[in-house]
Amino acid sequence: MSRGTTYITLFLVMIVWGFNVVAVKYLVDHFPPVAMQGGRILIAAVSALIVLWFLKDLRKLRLSEWGWIACAALFGQLGHHSLLAIGLTGTTASNASLILGLIPVTTALLAILFLNDRLTKLRGIGIAAGFAGVAVVVTQNGDTAYMARGDFLVFLSMISQAVSFIFIKKISGSVSPRQLTGVMLLIGSLMLLGLSFLLENPGSEAVTGHSGLVWLVFFSSAVLATGLGHILYNAAIHRIGAGQTAIFNNLVPFFALVGAFFLLGETILLTQIAGFVLIVTGVILGTGYADMKIRQRKKTGKPYQA
Repeated sequence: MSRGTTYITLFLVMIVWGFNVVAVKYLVDHFPPVAMQGGRILIAAVSALIVLWFLKDLRKLRLSEWGWIACAALFGQLGHHSLLAIGLTGTTASNASLILGLIPVTTALLAILFLNDRLTKLRGIGIAAGFAGVAVVVTQNGDTAYMARGDFLVFLSMISQAVSFIFIKKISGSVSPRQLTGVMLLIGSLMLLGLSFLLENPGSEAVTGHSGLVWLVFFSSAVLATGLGHILYNAAIHRIGAGQTAIFNNLVPFFALVGAFFLLGETILLTQIAGFVLIVTGVILGTGYADMKIRQRKKTGKPYQA
């Protein structure tokens, strides 16, 4: 895959992921939230593992590797997806997408706190800008400033996902990123389904009486967004590096806002646009991407290139 093809592929994945936030918001109105996420992630896991089997990218895992992957699934699948689904029953897709846009900055902050990553002035400014952007989004509801319950749960889901990336970083050196993704999805889906039976006790009525459109959105979200999307994203990381790949994540909130406006009829507020600008700025600075480019320019003496 050429660099240009990789960029195009990443752009398409970001479109799919942005619209997937809208899809999950749509699906929580038709299914029990946690059960829906469990079923969706299970289908994604099976799809991903089938692809990896054909690619011959599966091997027997050691017990310690299973442990790290289970920890990553606990936060990245069970925590993130259950809190996100329940949260979306009480907030808009546009708000949720902007809050989730803070994941790279939160991951960078956790890496500074627990993995001894370097905190520079630009990274500090970026982290502050990112959280300020989310504060602008979630504390505005008409004329009253407060954080709605749905926004708070999505915020917790964002933190849970960021924590999972710390575990993923611990194990990614020994396990193929694609196999790691597939196994983590499988473990996480079983955790979600178990939790759904404890919280929601879904019966046969949870999967009957839905239109063809609902099932089309459900399977498209599972296979395309969660299954295939993560495989392509991990392949891009291998091709162009994590730094350049992560920058594309800034497009996810944008496409989610577009999808929420046109498909769900949500109103896009000026505070959300302001929050989006702050969050994107925070990601570029807070993840260390700007520092990396500055160091490259000083080393080579060439003008800055994105």
